[in-house]
Amino acid sequence: MKQFFIITFFLSSLFLNAQNTTSYIDVSQTLLQNIIDKKPYDKEVAILSESTLNELVTELKTDKHKLAFWINIYNAFIQISLTENPAEYENRGAFFKKPRVKIAGELLSFDDIEHDIMRKSRVKWSLGYLRKWFRPKWERKLRVDNIDWRIHFALNCGAKSCPPVALYTYNNLYKELDFMATEYLKEQTTYKPVEKEATSVALMSWFRGDFGGKCGAKEILLEYGITPEKPKDLNFKGYDWTISLGNFRTIPK
Repeated sequence: MKQFFIITFFLSSLFLNAQNTTSYIDVSQTLLQNIIDKKPYDKEVAILSESTLNELVTELKTDKHKLAFWINIYNAFIQISLTENPAEYENRGAFFKKPRVKIAGELLSFDDIEHDIMRKSRVKWSLGYLRKWFRPKWERKLRVDNIDWRIHFALNCGAKSCPPVALYTYNNLYKELDFMATEYLKEQTTYKPVEKEATSVALMSWFRGDFGGKCGAKEILLEYGITPEKPKDLNFKGYDWTISLGNFRTIPK
């Protein structure tokens, strides 16, 4: 009888723990979906604000988990922040540096999320070549293991030239990133076959180290079918920083 009660207690504890486990990736998706659908999202913001570092580290085991979560978070809070106070965009440097997103016991800025977590502690204005050293514990535990250049075509910073906002899932992440990168590059790239000259988005210049340099960017344009051949020359377009919110796109199943 005593063994029966011990086993029952053990199983009950496991069940309760399973019931109380929060999937923060699901929360990030619900948060962004509610913003897209113009529904309340206070509950999801509160859940994220109460999350702990250990909880996130336990759930976000791989780069797929990390990127799916953080892309959704970044895009959601950009929409929230600029809808609530668009005047902040008048000083974009301060806007991106301001700590505002409470997650894992930290108050994070958009720069923290993009450059420290998703770009593995890269210096923002180094063309993607310089890395930050001696980083805080939360950053080392949450950041990706490898930089994926496709994030630049998934993150929406609220400007007119930014890629559209979409929902990302960890199980289909790479297909989703490929789709969004391809569609965005098609829209942003022109090609002159006689001169073998391509003109594409400024993001490939600002973060050229993430793309494998200018040569890597040319190879990407060919590999993704954006240009019919590897361009001999690659130029970059200007960036329109006019605020443009609500630019959402659905990724095909």
